[in-house]
Amino acid sequence: MILISQQNKVVLNSFQKLNMRDQLFATDLILNRDRSVYHLHLREEHIADHVIVVGDLGRVAQISKHFDAIEFQIQNREFITHTGRLGNNRITVLSTGIGTDNVDIVINELDAAINIDMETRLPKTEQRKLNIIRIGTSGTLQEDIPVGSNVISEFGLGLDGVMRYYDYPYDELEHELEEKIVHHLKWQPKLATPYVCKVSSILFNKLRQGMTPGITATAPGFYGPQGRTLRLGPKYPDINETLQSFAYKNYRITNFEMETSVLYGLGSMLGHECCTCCTIIANRIRKEISENYHKDVDRLIEIVLERMFQ
Repeated sequence: MILISQQNKVVLNSFQKLNMRDQLFATDLILNRDRSVYHLHLREEHIADHVIVVGDLGRVAQISKHFDAIEFQIQNREFITHTGRLGNNRITVLSTGIGTDNVDIVINELDAAINIDMETRLPKTEQRKLNIIRIGTSGTLQEDIPVGSNVISEFGLGLDGVMRYYDYPYDELEHELEEKIVHHLKWQPKLATPYVCKVSSILFNKLRQGMTPGITATAPGFYGPQGRTLRLGPKYPDINETLQSFAYKNYRITNFEMETSVLYGLGSMLGHECCTCCTIIANRIRKEISENYHKDVDRLIEIVLERMFQ
């Protein structure tokens, strides 16, 4: 039996109708034999209205151990899903793996599983809306943000290029921030142009208490794209200091990670509410790193689980 909250249903808008009115080809909507979506191996009944996504596969069990009951579990590749109940609420936790390319898969397939009829390959007239919260770890780019604290992403700053393959409807503030950041960074034309996507105000206001808000820079890699040096030095060694020094109105770039920009962009386009909360495990400016960040992640998990159903 599929349990769906009536408040999480929305009517398909004209933008979506225009782009999804025709039957989808088998090479676009790829299904498994059981009619589950290709990578996630999920069907609609497996997905709760409230979803937590994590990059780390091991963090799925770290979160689902708080559930009162787990009713469904599956894994394919790096994608692990546990769906269960916490009190009277149904909740799904899902690992995305690392990077915006994986988030592109996860958000598109989550939405397809619940909002496309797998028999007709047509979008449903009545669409479900998900509340998707990312719990992650991150390095801060600001000296005053301490290791062990939590940052909530008011905007995702995409340095990855994925949303450039979609016709995202930027609002005035997103466009304004993009222009200011590109100018400040003296961005090289050989790189994908940065873009800015905003958080769900509903989830942001639910979760923000006690967290530092800011712009989260989403990088396309962990080493060179985030200014790290091992045997190879980055082409842009001052990227962290340049990002750190950006200031416009009350906005600054608080931290680096690898998923939020596409989560916000695709989630918004598909009608879902999305928000990222990260534990700071390193301060890139002070060259500090957490000795035991797992307890800080546990604390953030408890905060999110307490607030997400309020």
